[in-house]
Amino acid sequence: MIEARRLHILRAVADHRTVTAAAAALYLTPSAVSQQLAALEQETGHRLVERGAKGVRLTAAGEILLNHTNAVLAQLERAEAELAAYSSGAAGTVTVASFATGIALVVAPAVARLAETSPGIRIRVQDAEGDASLPMVLDRQVDVAVAVEYRGAPPADDPRLTHVPLYAEPFDAVVPVTHRLADAAEVPLAELAKDAWIGPYPGNPCHDVVVLACESAGFQPRLEHSSDDFRAVVALASADAGVALVPRSALRGMDLTGVVVRPVDGVAPTRRVFAAVRRGAEEHPLIRPVLDALGEAARRQDAET
Repeated sequence: MIEARRLHILRAVADHRTVTAAAAALYLTPSAVSQQLAALEQETGHRLVERGAKGVRLTAAGEILLNHTNAVLAQLERAEAELAAYSSGAAGTVTVASFATGIALVVAPAVARLAETSPGIRIRVQDAEGDASLPMVLDRQVDVAVAVEYRGAPPADDPRLTHVPLYAEPFDAVVPVTHRLADAAEVPLAELAKDAWIGPYPGNPCHDVVVLACESAGFQPRLEHSSDDFRAVVALASADAGVALVPRSALRGMDLTGVVVRPVDGVAPTRRVFAAVRRGAEEHPLIRPVLDALGEAARRQDAET
């Protein structure tokens, strides 16, 4: 008989690629993870992992078991959801991880809404970028992630996660008031190829959006300054330190003295925001109202823009 907790460990090793990283995510010691993997190999009668200089990879048998693991763990999430519904799970805590603008736009309004409609549900919010929040969901550190599509992100059909689209928003060009394109109605990105750029650090999903947009315009942006705080990005642009692309919602209420904000000419780069939960958990009686409240907040957001 295969123990489900060992399947959790197998998936964590597959996700994190090293025993040490998987152990940290699961709050276990590396030796405990190794012992559980060895026990799982005994239970299945197959070698499941191979260790190398660059970490751990699954064998062919391990990949077969991982495919079943995703289905089994999703079904266990559904079982927990149905049992919670059976016992009218109307009270409990749901932890939501989101990037800062997502907290302001949809998470905070959802928290306010749930206080009225589902007072038994307590929301705990953690600030985390999308590339961090999705692994946190998979590692069961949080229940819901509000994240942004980015290169390398789990796709919408990932068997481990259920994606719920929330909203999409364009990036606008932010240039100093002294910039040669400050008077343009729209800014062609190709015209910024020789400028210094200000943008998020690599790893931030918005960094990927900026780089991909510039690559589509035929150049690699020369990132002279880096910050994940868009207020800092705009402040540097106002100091004539460079140009930037900033999500439109992040500019709301910001001091724009010294800069000009213009839409991008042509197809604007866009960040697409979604909520994600472990597959099978989307109908849990504590999580479903949270997803519904996030969706309602996103629809209001779309109506206002």
